[in-house]
Amino acid sequence: MLPRSLVLLLLALVTANLAAAERPKIGLVLSGGGAKGAAHLGVLRVLEEHHIPVDYIAGTSIGAYVAGMYALGYSAAEVEVIMMHADWSSGYSDTIPRQELSYRDKVQRDQYNIPLNLGYRDGAVQTPSGLLRGQTMSQLLRDSTDLVEQFGDFDQLAIPYRAVATDLETSLAVVLGNGSLVQAMQASATVPGALQPALIDDKLLVDGGIANNMPVDVVKAMGADIIIAVDIGSPLVEKDKLNGTLAVLDQLSTILTNASTERQKALLTEDDILIRPSIDGLSTTDFSLMPQALALGREATEAQLPKLQALSIGAVEYAQYTQDKIHRSRVWRDEVARPLVQIAFDNQSKVSESLLRETLGLHEGEVVGKAQLNEAINRIYSLNKFERIDAEFKDTAAGRVLTLTTKAKSWGPNYFQLGFNWEDDFTLDSSVSLDTAFVMTDLTDNGGEWRNELKLGFEKMLGTEFYQPLDRDQQFYSRSRYQYELKNWVLYDANTRVFTLDKSTHRLDLGLGYNYVEEGIVELGVTGEVGTISNDAILEDDFELKSWGGYLKFGYDSLDSISFPTRGNLVNVTLYYRQERYSEGEFDYEPGDSYQVVADWKGVVSVGSHSFVGKASYTRMLTDSDFTVNFAELGGFLNLSGYHKNSLAGPDKVFGAFIYQYDLGRDVLGMTEFPLYLGASLEGGNVWQLDEKVDLSELIYSGSLFLGTDTALGPAALGFGVSDEGENAVYLFLGKNF
Repeated sequence: MLPRSLVLLLLALVTANLAAAERPKIGLVLSGGGAKGAAHLGVLRVLEEHHIPVDYIAGTSIGAYVAGMYALGYSAAEVEVIMMHADWSSGYSDTIPRQELSYRDKVQRDQYNIPLNLGYRDGAVQTPSGLLRGQTMSQLLRDSTDLVEQFGDFDQLAIPYRAVATDLETSLAVVLGNGSLVQAMQASATVPGALQPALIDDKLLVDGGIANNMPVDVVKAMGADIIIAVDIGSPLVEKDKLNGTLAVLDQLSTILTNASTERQKALLTEDDILIRPSIDGLSTTDFSLMPQALALGREATEAQLPKLQALSIGAVEYAQYTQDKIHRSRVWRDEVARPLVQIAFDNQSKVSESLLRETLGLHEGEVVGKAQLNEAINRIYSLNKFERIDAEFKDTAAGRVLTLTTKAKSWGPNYFQLGFNWEDDFTLDSSVSLDTAFVMTDLTDNGGEWRNELKLGFEKMLGTEFYQPLDRDQQFYSRSRYQYELKNWVLYDANTRVFTLDKSTHRLDLGLGYNYVEEGIVELGVTGEVGTISNDAILEDDFELKSWGGYLKFGYDSLDSISFPTRGNLVNVTLYYRQERYSEGEFDYEPGDSYQVVADWKGVVSVGSHSFVGKASYTRMLTDSDFTVNFAELGGFLNLSGYHKNSLAGPDKVFGAFIYQYDLGRDVLGMTEFPLYLGASLEGGNVWQLDEKVDLSELIYSGSLFLGTDTALGPAALGFGVSDEGENAVYLFLGKNF
């Protein structure tokens, strides 16, 4: 005979199941509202505390996120922990961190510092369909939901679930009820213009708030008898606040969203419950206010308890309801711990699958976690050839199948690049330069690239380069480059301008290289240069120069910022052999062989908000001639501060600096968008001519104080420098690499 206690428990469970079958089905509707969506957590908390079950759930935008997480089987407390610890601000930036780019891409980003997503294809200029591609946001959502599989039907979830998006072509609401949970959440929250539309079932989908911000009708259609609807939409603002373009556009968006909400409110009956938290004064984009929104959501729900209590069920029945959710969620959550049996690629680009597989770095037989998958996807995304990379799992009897979708940039394969630099030391010699490039990519099976460059401003340059990877994995390459350069070669005596020469040169480089790691290259090649130096006031005839020879270059760059780094190292060493020939009119200088080494290093160690940067450069020329135009230059901000830019020139150079920078913005001022650095430097260096011996006792010492930041347009800084010889200068920069 069964124990009396067990019999009573079984009777209670049977009674609970019968009651569950008889009680009305409750549907929860969560509206969109950006950062105010934390109010939904307060609602869920109160519902759980009072044993109010949720049988169906649907949401729009941030509501689709909270609803999806709850539908997976997470408790309100678990969703709260995940949501509150997510870095939502990072989801609105798809910029690849500098330290993750290849060596070649780092060089190009530093030069072309304006983030311009502009391409050319089919005879027309192309642009992305959104300011952001949503790559980082999809990663944030994937981290939240864990690596669950694509679902054949969202009714399989612990709570049947729907997300609502808007068809950009028809403006109609689209109800998402199967497939990728991450894609459904993201499509529902894709702000038009800010994020690229999601492509699902051949439909371009954007934020569901436009068509249906509070989908009461969707939950009723799922089978709910009673609706609990949560409205966190924004109110319309008064006319005195409609004082700008963004304010007007935001008002128009609110009008559309509120109109859809009002239509859904009309569907509510007397038995349904509408919860409207007092969140009108909160921002939709300030995620730091989420704890406040959560509290207001709880407060509004508790105010509705007299009506909500009628939906409460007994403790035993609610325990069974909770256990059923946990049991259903384990079906797919346990699958996350199973190994991969296959890695497949839906490769919508010209990048070889072998390179994708090698860069991914995952293998069949491994159990893949969130951090490991994110690192693998980031490695591929950092190849800087893709618009989006998505990863989805399918669970089979044998194990997990991972499918990676790599989508090429829709505005390619030909791109425009733009760079801008402004440098001023409050003299008459301020310099402005504009760099432009037109880059044609995917010209060969291995990813050949043809760059055409134009520099305007205080220096002029016209260049063309063909870069050809020699293997499918793009480790080996050839590089052919021609450039014509015209510049004013200013000669100084100490810090005083003496005269200016006009220097024009044609240069040709042919090289073979090896990308031995993502951060580094080795290149061997030949180089040749011809040109003239002229000054009608002091030179009777043009000074002609010719040189040819070879070079060996080693480069490594892992800095997170070229100007204000907080971690990493940069090392560049180039060895040259040249035969140099010079002539002036009918006079030829004795030709000579020259050997030159050019080396630069920058490294940084950081402790909290304090960074300690070391910087050094060395140039040494050995030649059997008594003349060369291959000079090293010194002078300028953090390059012997106090002196004018490049005011010291000679074949031999020694320079070193110690730079301290303190992140004042983040540490004291609470700035999160851009850092603000307060810094100081100690520097020493000098240059020597061919007939002079390098003597370290002749080093010139200088120092500087500066305030700087890294912006979307590159670094900006204001500094003051002084040398031990009494030279001083004030510097102002924008887009300048130090």
